[in-house]
This record gives sequence, C-alpha cells and structure tokens, in this order.
Amino acid sequence: MITETARALIETWRLGFVATADAGGQVNLSPKGTFIVVDDETLAFAEMRSPNTVRNIQVRPDVEINFVDILSRKGVRLRGKARLKNRGSATFDRLLPDFAALWPDLTEMFNAAVLVEISNCKPLMSPVYEQGASEAELRALWKQKIQDLHA
Repeated sequence: MITETARALIETWRLGFVATADAGGQVNLSPKGTFIVVDDETLAFAEMRSPNTVRNIQVRPDVEINFVDILSRKGVRLRGKARLKNRGSATFDRLLPDFAALWPDLTEMFNAAVLVEISNCKPLMSPVYEQGASEAELRALWKQKIQDLHA
C-alpha cells in the first residue's frame, strides 16, 4: 500500500528512479519524471524515450522505484510489478487526462503508460538523522547549497 507520506512525496517531487533488470540480470536504472499516483496500490508513469526500461519490463516485470526529497534527504522505496499499456489501449486512454493535466506539452511524446502494482512501500532516510540532524537543518543546508550552485 502507498502510504500518505509516500503519496505526498511522489506528488511533490514526481521524479522517481526506476530499477529494472533484463533477462540476464543486467540492471537498468532510469529516472522518470511523469509519475502519478493512480490509487493506494498503483503508480503510473508516462513512457517516452525508455527503450531499455520497456524491454526489461516485458521480460521481467519486477521493478523498484525510489523517490527522494533532496532537501530533507528522506524518501520512499517502492517495489512492485510493472505492466505496459500502449497508446490507444483503454488503460492508456483513461490515464491520459491525468498525465495531460500535469504535462500538457508532452502528451504527444507519450508512447505508453507503465502501471506499477505496489507490493512494498518503505521509507528511506539519510543516516545523518541518526547523528541528531533535524529536517529543518538539512532543508536549510541543502537550500543554501542549491542557491550557491546557481549564484
């Protein structure tokens, strides 16, 4: 089940890193920036320019997806089975308005929707919290770092 904390993180950051593996076990890690939460047990992302991810899912549907709030250094790890729903399928057509609401300029590039039935949802947290760091401190530190990088 996708927790409320995980849902909030996904809907705020949207960028998830999807790990798949091919038939021989070669791992592919690919960032996807078009995630939506379909329901309490399902995520989806719009597929575009992801030939390795698509090939891997077709032979081995097990995936892991990580989302990280880069400021707090907290995140979520989700595992599940992925299914590809090509453009023109009933599922793709049903999800397209949700994708289009967030990414209207990209919808023509979407080849498919990848649905992931979530079987495991676990929090991620930087070990720095074990040393007494607070979320407020980390947010301030990383906001400053980002500002310094773009100054």
